[in-house]
Amino acid sequence: MITYRLSNLRKFLDDKKVNAVIINKLANVHYFSGFTGDSSALIITHKRNILVTDGRYIEQAESESPKFEIIEQTDGLWKKVSEVLAEISLISVGFEGNYLTVSEFNKLHELSPKLKLTSINLDELRQIKDETEIAKIEKACEIADKSFEEILKFIRPGIREIDIAAHLEHFMRKLGSKKPAFDTIVASGLRSTLPHGIATEKIIKPGEFVTMDFGAIYKNYNSDITRTIFVGRANEMQKKLYNSVLNAQLHGLKIIKPGISGKTADAEVRAELEKDGFEKYFIHGLGHGVGIEIHEEPRLSKKSTCEELKANMIVTDEPGVYIPNFGGVRIEDTILITDNGAKPLTKSPKNFIEINV
Repeated sequence: MITYRLSNLRKFLDDKKVNAVIINKLANVHYFSGFTGDSSALIITHKRNILVTDGRYIEQAESESPKFEIIEQTDGLWKKVSEVLAEISLISVGFEGNYLTVSEFNKLHELSPKLKLTSINLDELRQIKDETEIAKIEKACEIADKSFEEILKFIRPGIREIDIAAHLEHFMRKLGSKKPAFDTIVASGLRSTLPHGIATEKIIKPGEFVTMDFGAIYKNYNSDITRTIFVGRANEMQKKLYNSVLNAQLHGLKIIKPGISGKTADAEVRAELEKDGFEKYFIHGLGHGVGIEIHEEPRLSKKSTCEELKANMIVTDEPGVYIPNFGGVRIEDTILITDNGAKPLTKSPKNFIEINV
């Protein structure tokens, strides 16, 4: 797979009219080389694959990146990168302008003043997943699903949001997750109106929504799932809110497919919420790509730049409604876009779950 990815990268460099590229964003370093260390950079030309790292990672780099020349730096990463570029006698070189810091760029320019440096974005090359990536994300989703099944046995009035988060994270680790995919969100009661309500010491009480947004990392690939449950017995308005979000999320699964744009997918799900008068409380985008990073392209939102979703992209479908002084509901799946539509990779039940108290 690395050979195929490098071949695609070289075609991309031809399109951008650059002779080589410097890669230092960790997600892209891993994607194109297999290397999982940090403080390193790749230099890819049309003929050479070079990985510059320090003495801590030489043995690891040789094991993880057999298709690369491993060059050790001892006096600074950018000094060695500049020396390698000078030795190769390159003229036009791409760099990751969305990731390289200003100080790093200034250092590179200072050390290599004759280089023509061009900002390019490599993230788009990771949007369509290959078979190995899909398998890893499926496993990460399986870990998340099993953890949701476990947490339903654990939730009860009197425990804190952070207790739920800790139990989820511990169980995911036991099943093989490297670490949580992001800071686990557990938002209950009035806090359920916070889309990014990181778990606090708030105590779970009867009569509350509990929204849990969490994910696993399996072999450097992420999963992302949100489920909202209810502690106690819900009233009619609470049930209506939940069912409206569920219907919108299921509609997303129907319309997300190859050919649709990110803006259109977002708009169609918003239209479903509008039928119940809830669209104005949907305050974020419908979804995002998932892969080595938890938030990747393509985006499904009002501002999406994705004109056409394609098979083997992996995105989320996560409408949410957040009503101040009442409560919020979000339901999210990680989904694989297939030739025929959308296949949920997270499979936890989405029926309205009420925890008896």
